[in-house]
Amino acid sequence: MTGIILLAVYIAIFAVSMVAVAWCTKQFFTRADYTSLKTVTFGDESAVRPNRAASVISVLAIFALWAAFTNTSLPVLKAKGPFEGAVKFTYTATLPDGRSDDATVSVLVYPEDVQLTDGPDGKPGKIPAKPSIEPGEGFAKNDVLVIARYGSKLISVFSNDEFKKPDGVKVTHLNGQAIAPGEEIILSEGRLALTDKGTPFFEPAKGFRMARLYLPAPEVASDRFWKLNNEGYRNFTLLEHTWASLSRVIYGFLLGALLGIPLGYAMGLTNWARGWFDPIVEFMRPVPPLALIPLMIIWFGIGETSKVILLFLAALWIMAIAARSGVSGVAIAKVHAAYSLGASKWQILLKVIIPNSLPEIFTGARVAMGVCWGTVVAAELVAAEKGLGMMIMVAAKFQLTDIVIVGIILIGVIGFLIDIGIRQLESWLVPWKGKV
Repeated sequence: MTGIILLAVYIAIFAVSMVAVAWCTKQFFTRADYTSLKTVTFGDESAVRPNRAASVISVLAIFALWAAFTNTSLPVLKAKGPFEGAVKFTYTATLPDGRSDDATVSVLVYPEDVQLTDGPDGKPGKIPAKPSIEPGEGFAKNDVLVIARYGSKLISVFSNDEFKKPDGVKVTHLNGQAIAPGEEIILSEGRLALTDKGTPFFEPAKGFRMARLYLPAPEVASDRFWKLNNEGYRNFTLLEHTWASLSRVIYGFLLGALLGIPLGYAMGLTNWARGWFDPIVEFMRPVPPLALIPLMIIWFGIGETSKVILLFLAALWIMAIAARSGVSGVAIAKVHAAYSLGASKWQILLKVIIPNSLPEIFTGARVAMGVCWGTVVAAELVAAEKGLGMMIMVAAKFQLTDIVIVGIILIGVIGFLIDIGIRQLESWLVPWKGKV
């Protein structure tokens, strides 16, 4: 349910922001550049440029939604939170002879991380103590339950009653409403139910915010980021973990590109190379790199070599197919024009084929880098001492979600920066893309 609401809010922000920015641009800003002078822009990729306002709003929207659906302390609009505080309900215990008695259960719901935070005196906080209550008259006695929000508990109502389950006593009503085992009653404060064995059960209302275990607030992840920089994790700082993963990805990608691009050119230019390598490339291309991990361990051990070779294989087939596609996309009219001017085969390769295939190769490089980043996480599962993937997977085992979030954000940011770098390099080396 929370996911559907998040998606709906995000779509609404996107639509409203697009309309507002378009209106402001039309009213207050006039463009006087090459693109604005074009008569046809729809379908012309060279006319599409990132809208910086949209980029800023997009990032802010993501962080706003992140904060709004967590128990953050930031001053933002927040979704309905989990129930916290005191609530009471009654239960009716009925004996086999028909006698019944009512008792009250007082429930205190406290924040789930209260025992992890600092108290007012600077010492670690404690779970709130059970409040004292009068047991009441009759054979059913009043009970007290202390439970963390986002939690749930069975209520042993018969533990202090005069009659126990072996005596045949049963809970027949909750809050005066008849209830049978397996049924439930929804309250504004939470959910009351009877288990199949007839034991009362209470689950506080969760609202639409996610518990820290599943999604920590932005400030929690930020605090963890600085702690990882200063104190490290598993004997290495965050910078060392990051560089370990980045270096593996760079080495694997460069090796894949150095072999994959010439292989793709050969497949695109000669019948023999196409026939020889095409079955191999098309067979290996759909095989997930993760499926090769057992073979890498058997063949190359659990050291750095197996990890780099796995990333090399992840990039190799993508770069080969990108280069082959680039050769296939060269307009034959350009080749004929070069031959008519007396160009040799090497000149055709260097002056026509390579320049015109570069856009496809750069696209393949962007895809390959993304695949390598996705593969390095799994590659570092095998006996890695450091790396973002290792850090994420170990932290996940101990339910340290804030460390997992920090690692994911770092992988995304670094991948995004690499993609920007490749695009910038493409704009320098292929300035004619989309113009000829």
